[in-house]
Amino acid sequence: MHYTEAKGILSAKNGMNLYRGCSHGCIYCDSRSRCYQMNHDFEDIEIKRNGLELLEDALQRRRKKCMIGTGSMTDPYIPLEKELEHVRKVLMLIERYGFGFTVITKSDLILRDIDLLKRINDKTKCVVQMTLTTYDEELCRKIEPGVCTTRRRFEVLKTMGDAGIPTVVWLCPILPFINDTEENLRGILSYCVEAGVHGILCFGMGVTLRDGNREYFYEQLDGLMPGMKERYMREFGNSYVCASTQNDYLMRVFHRTCEEAGIMHSNDEIFNYLNEFQEKQGESQLSFL
Repeated sequence: MHYTEAKGILSAKNGMNLYRGCSHGCIYCDSRSRCYQMNHDFEDIEIKRNGLELLEDALQRRRKKCMIGTGSMTDPYIPLEKELEHVRKVLMLIERYGFGFTVITKSDLILRDIDLLKRINDKTKCVVQMTLTTYDEELCRKIEPGVCTTRRRFEVLKTMGDAGIPTVVWLCPILPFINDTEENLRGILSYCVEAGVHGILCFGMGVTLRDGNREYFYEQLDGLMPGMKERYMREFGNSYVCASTQNDYLMRVFHRTCEEAGIMHSNDEIFNYLNEFQEKQGESQLSFL
C-alpha cells in the first residue's frame, strides 16, 4: 500500500473512492482498464491520507443533504479496511451530518458496520449493493478468488434485509461460455428472491473488456480454463462488449422472474432510487403530529 494527498473526495455525483486498487483478484475487473490512468500496480492499494478530512469538510459545506456513494471503482471493504477502518469512520461522519449512504461491495466485512448502516437507514436511507456473478461456489472461487463466495454474499444480503436495510444486487458480469447458463441465472435469482432484495441491476448477459483489463482477463483464463482465451479471441476479437449468445433468452428469464417476485428490475428506476435522498421523521415529530 501507499499514501497520497488528494485535492478532493466527492465526485460531481457525490461518489467517492477512499482507496484505489483492489486485492479481491476478480479476473474480469474493469477497474484495471488503462483508461482510468491508475499509475501504480493494481494490488498496491493507494490510500487517500486526507480523505476523511476532505469528506467532513465537504459534508459541512453542503447546503442540501444527499446520498453519498462509494464502491463504483474500488471495493471499499478490501482486507486492508480491517486494519484502517476508513469506511467505518466515513459512516460515522455520514451519520453525524445526516446524509444518506449507499455502497457496492462483494465482501462480508460490511457486516462489521451493520450498526452504523442501520442508524443511517433509521434517519435517512442506506442501501447496500452487492455483486453476484455465479451460483457455482467452485467457479466463484476461481473468478473472484480474494473475496467471500456468492453463498456468503447471499447471507449478507439476508442479514441486511432482516435489519431493515434495503439491498440491490448487481448481476454482472455474466461471462460467455463460462457462466451464461439458465441454471446459473436461476440460482442467483433464487438467492435474490429469498433475500428480499429491492432491485437487481443487469446490463445484459456478457462482459466488457477494455485495454488493460482484457489482458489480465486473458492471462487468468490461460491458467484457469485452458483454451478459453482462444475461444474469446475467435468470437470477440478486440470488441468492447462480449455478449452471450444466450442473451435474449436469459434476459427474458431475468425480467419475468423479477416481475413475478416483485423485484425492481429497470436500471433507470433503480439508479433513481439509489440517488433519491429521503429524510425520515423522528419519533418526536410523529408523536407531535
